[in-house]
Amino acid sequence: MFERLQKKWGVSPGRLLLILITFALGGSATGYVGRKIMDLTAINTPWIYIPIYIIVVTIVWPAMVLLVSIPFGQFTFFRSYIIKLFKKISGRSNKTSITRIAIFASGAGSNAQKIIDHFRNHPSIKIALIACNKPGAGVLNIAQKENIPTLLIEKEPFFRGDACTEALRKAGIDFIVLAGFLWKIPLKLISQYPNRIVNIHPALLPKYGGKGLYGHFVHEAVIAAGEKESGITIHYVDEHYDHGDHILQEKVTVEPHDTPESLARKIQQLEHRYFPAVIESVIQTQNRR
Repeated sequence: MFERLQKKWGVSPGRLLLILITFALGGSATGYVGRKIMDLTAINTPWIYIPIYIIVVTIVWPAMVLLVSIPFGQFTFFRSYIIKLFKKISGRSNKTSITRIAIFASGAGSNAQKIIDHFRNHPSIKIALIACNKPGAGVLNIAQKENIPTLLIEKEPFFRGDACTEALRKAGIDFIVLAGFLWKIPLKLISQYPNRIVNIHPALLPKYGGKGLYGHFVHEAVIAAGEKESGITIHYVDEHYDHGDHILQEKVTVEPHDTPESLARKIQQLEHRYFPAVIESVIQTQNRR
């Protein structure tokens, strides 16, 4: 059960423990405050007391769990959780709503273009934003050509500020795709989008992942090690480099005559073939829950 919750919310075991503690303490606080409120009513008749008590604790619970979540550092998670719960109960969340994707990229944007093409006429998924940390990156030209809004990410506010969460909220972003984005994702952004950030890595993780291993550096390392195969790993993003739960891995053979450039072309073919379809599958599966 705990592994299933960890995967569903996209959190580490440590964060899952803090979330469960918050749930427990928030529930206890709700019960205590609910009884105190009922004591003020002086209602003693059970058939009146019970339904009113249920209404009271239902109203009190969000405030209590948010209050308890603050010292445990889980406020953003529970804020998002309660908003989604409210939408589901009120019927505002429905299967025909549009899931708005932000693509984070740092380079030319070949994967971004394939993702845009895949979802161009999709009935329920839309590429709503291109976020980039390099002013001259080719992906920004793609965004301009496709008439997609852009967000230029600055290092200081990204890592020490709000991690662009406010800008993403204003853009109505529901899901984030990392398509060649070279910065580590801050915990604040991960908490805001639990299990809704995916990345593609050009190797078979856990091999050849981590800080500094991206692009041609990965392919050079694979060939230097004499590996017989390489491939792609599509995975959820957590607070560590290239570490989140795997969604899909696909392989290619590394031939004796392969160079980093020829291996990169093989890997790119896998990326273009599988990444857009996996994004669609993950979003549709989550929306059905």
